[in-house]
Amino acid sequence: MNIDLTGKTALVTGSTEGIGFAIAQGLARAGATVIVNGRTSAKVDAAVARIGGSARGVAADLGNVAGHDTLVAAEPQADIVVSNLGIFEPADFFDVDDATWDRHWQINVMAGVRLARAYLPGMEANGWGRFLLLASESAFNIPVEMIHYGVSKTADVALARGLAKRMAGTGVTVNSVLPGPTLSEGVAAMLEAERAKTGKPIEDVAAAFVQAHRASSILRRAATVEEVANMVVYLASPLASATTGAAVRVDGGVIDTL
Repeated sequence: MNIDLTGKTALVTGSTEGIGFAIAQGLARAGATVIVNGRTSAKVDAAVARIGGSARGVAADLGNVAGHDTLVAAEPQADIVVSNLGIFEPADFFDVDDATWDRHWQINVMAGVRLARAYLPGMEANGWGRFLLLASESAFNIPVEMIHYGVSKTADVALARGLAKRMAGTGVTVNSVLPGPTLSEGVAAMLEAERAKTGKPIEDVAAAFVQAHRASSILRRAATVEEVANMVVYLASPLASATTGAAVRVDGGVIDTL
């Protein structure tokens, strides 16, 4: 299978580290011109340098309208858009205030809504495009320790399905991708205290977390960011032309359903 994205421009939000960076790097390796996005110029510049080639970047906080407008003004067109930006914050439901709910909604959901309004019309005019939203297995297995996060990811799945219907027959596909527990920098930071206490490698600590808190996992470990990125690169390619409106799982079998 040869994935060739030569001549395509791909925007990946929240791509200075973690899953987002792995996606940007994977798309670049497949030949795409990649636009890196993050909140600070320093992190964007560092990520662009690591990817190399024709990669370029835009520093903009997509958790608000002003940041979105900055991004679109700098990069008004893209063939592939991966709405990867997201946050998570474990907290008991009764301790989560309206501001936290709104922050997760603005970053995890509305950032994708705004990107769709900005970039899908151009894809339709060109007769080809790929729009991908990074959701989570938590969209289906709402985690009791962060219900607010799970609800936002369920919204991403619904958004992708609705947008796919809206773009029917245009040559533009829209899908959501559902990673399971993934050993990104954010997850590593969440597990750092346990790693320091046990002295075990972070991969072992992550595997223990998966087995304790995602007992339905068949993989029995955290995925790597590259494993998630591989699925996204495929869905962004011409080879995935018959896949649209789907919630594609890279969850290690956590979602216990046929």
